[in-house]
Amino acid sequence: MCETDWLAQHELDARDLLCPMPLLKMRQALRNINHGERLLVKTTDPGAERDIPAYLGQSSHQLVRQARKHGELWFLVEQGEAT
Repeated sequence: MCETDWLAQHELDARDLLCPMPLLKMRQALRNINHGERLLVKTTDPGAERDIPAYLGQSSHQLVRQARKHGELWFLVEQGEAT
């Protein structure tokens, strides 16, 4: 997987934040971007590996991909329809 697979219009640096802050910051960021735009979330919180996909599975947003990169968890999220 190359770096261009992670292109996004927006990026959230949630590194060094502990649960539940990465999830809360991501939710807030998704409210401020347009439908179809992508948000790259970078975090070091191990709980995010479970929490972020679980939240996205219950929302209209799409988890495009996730991975461990450079000792961090990366999530590429596409903003879904407003509910």
